[in-house]
Amino acid sequence: MEMAKRVSDQVEVYSLQQISDGVSFENAKLKDIESTDQAGISLRIVKDGKLGFSYTKNLLNREELLSNAIDSLKGGVEAPLDFPQTKVTPRLETYDPSIEGLSNATLVEECTRVCEQLKSRTTGQINLSAHRAISNRRLINSRGTDLSSTSSFYSLSAEILYPGSYAAIHRPLISKRFERASEEHLNFMLEMYNQSSSEITPPAGKMKVLFLPETWYTLLWRLESATNGRNIYQKISPLLEKMAERIFDEKLTIVDDPLDDQIPGARGFDDEGIPCRPLTLIDRGVLKTFYYDLFYAKKLNALPTGHGYKSAMWGGETVSFKPAPSLAHLHIKPGCQSFPELLRSMNKGVVIAGVMGAHSGNILNGDYSVGLSPGLYVERGEIVGRVKDAMVAGNIFDTLKNVIALEDTAHPGYGGVFPAVLFDNVSVATKH
Repeated sequence: MEMAKRVSDQVEVYSLQQISDGVSFENAKLKDIESTDQAGISLRIVKDGKLGFSYTKNLLNREELLSNAIDSLKGGVEAPLDFPQTKVTPRLETYDPSIEGLSNATLVEECTRVCEQLKSRTTGQINLSAHRAISNRRLINSRGTDLSSTSSFYSLSAEILYPGSYAAIHRPLISKRFERASEEHLNFMLEMYNQSSSEITPPAGKMKVLFLPETWYTLLWRLESATNGRNIYQKISPLLEKMAERIFDEKLTIVDDPLDDQIPGARGFDDEGIPCRPLTLIDRGVLKTFYYDLFYAKKLNALPTGHGYKSAMWGGETVSFKPAPSLAHLHIKPGCQSFPELLRSMNKGVVIAGVMGAHSGNILNGDYSVGLSPGLYVERGEIVGRVKDAMVAGNIFDTLKNVIALEDTAHPGYGGVFPAVLFDNVSVATKH
């Protein structure tokens, strides 16, 4: 920090240390045990209105880190932003110290127990993984901001594979501490798999479709793109002139809430030092706001919303990313129907339990066209088999206007927690 302040107008130093352990089982047998301990630092500097950036995982040569940031100024990247002076952020319980004593032996023991429970009640192949992680973040800048946080994470991901296929029934368990997978959790997967063991080819056409929480990211990627401050600034979002309009069914309320510390990964500040707060994107179907990092908030003369994160759709080294507008703590407000009640309300339709090609189609425009991996066919309120070689397609700005009902419970999914949601009039294509 002191070295960089002597040669630049503004300085930000971000550090991340992560310790993780994980085990994986394939076909109900232990396959791999892995432990990692890694750390990295990234440096952002602003000089004469230009941005410099560098990162390293080796601080033996601090001069080189600074030199690389100075060299990157030659790229002429505009930096119309001021690093914040943040003294107070929300106090959150993001760390459970019991995670420190969680050993690989305990992970193996729990995975073995789950494998035995599942294997005794189904013929499908059982694949399983469990992980625990501790993350330490610190962010300091030349305006006196000095923030740090520690978080703990535990996950167990079990899947039951169909014969000769990578399609599987799965449901993750995530927590800040070690938890044994419940009977209810395992029973859900077993019932879904066993009821769909037969392959069938239903008629194609528009029908009721039930998205499970594990597949909601397919739709949410499109909403995240359309409400991203970068796309608002570039005037390429289809929602540019839709603020305060009802764009979805009134049953849908979608909030980004990084302060919900009942869920691992809660954040009191983003990766630029802006305090986090709940942000309602969709309130009973009405578009309420867009989200910004420092750069695009400044460009649009708006306030930053605390959504500047070092992240990318396909993952990678966190410290290697510059902050960009990102949503990572999405919540969909649950409804009032149980999952069995949702199924019973389907006279004919498909349960989307997994997808292939969620990135396909024009994401910004809201288009999606995904393979079902798997899709479960429902007739008269009961799962009667799985659909092979089928796809669903549409546009979220049509699909999310046709909500029939939402499950009364939210479950962890990619990017947040969501209920299962039943839609009407969705196009399903099958191979005959």
